[in-house]
Amino acid sequence: MLPAVNLTVILHQTKSPENMGAVARVMANFGFSRLILSDPATYDFRGAERLAVKGGAVLEAMAVAQNLPEALKDCVYAVGTTSRTQIEGRTALTPEEAAARLADQSRRGRVALVLGSEQRGLSNEELAFCTDLLVIPTSEVQPSMNLAQAAAVLLYLCAREGREPARKALPVEPEAQGARMGTVRALGDRMRQVMLEAQFLNPQAPDHVLRELERSLLRAELTQREAELWLTAFKHLGRAMGGGKGTPETGAPSRGKPNG
Repeated sequence: MLPAVNLTVILHQTKSPENMGAVARVMANFGFSRLILSDPATYDFRGAERLAVKGGAVLEAMAVAQNLPEALKDCVYAVGTTSRTQIEGRTALTPEEAAARLADQSRRGRVALVLGSEQRGLSNEELAFCTDLLVIPTSEVQPSMNLAQAAAVLLYLCAREGREPARKALPVEPEAQGARMGTVRALGDRMRQVMLEAQFLNPQAPDHVLRELERSLLRAELTQREAELWLTAFKHLGRAMGGGKGTPETGAPSRGKPNG
């Protein structure tokens, strides 16, 4: 089952209010309601209502995030869309595989379907924030799809996965609650500090290895409690190594001994 309230649709750097409205309409078609705009290229949303036929409630509840990690922070799993079939070190899912995985992961908490901007889609750096990526097979004559059309294809497949009504999500037991991506990202920030201090990461380009480590943690399907334990452990490691003057999440001073 894929509880409708457990699926978040994220539009990253969308430029067209008309596309926002068309996506809201498609979401209403299939009973989904959680929409987040990540770093939108425009805040002039006039025109979205015109195409959001009977999708006004989706637009009214729509949230705006400053960046993709913020948009994903409450999710336990995310799949990003791309038209590129060759991305180093990663294997793209088919739309059917992605919909099935979204449904499976929704038992652990909120999941996200991420669509990129109209002109360039999601970059490799942006896709690195997603647990998996998917490609919709298309003709070589026109490999890229309109944003709303891609959303329609994918949300239809998600709806086929035995969607639960939008008003009610399947309960997630506290011990089964998946690690939120915001917590994993905070853990990644703390790991960066410790691993740079330990000279494990290349200080000129630490992100490639770090993102790979973060994705491996997400694939491990940690619980929220387990992720918090890892985060606490790395905080203590950082203090023991003489770093960690503040936590990545708050910037508050640590309770360890002050550095000399």
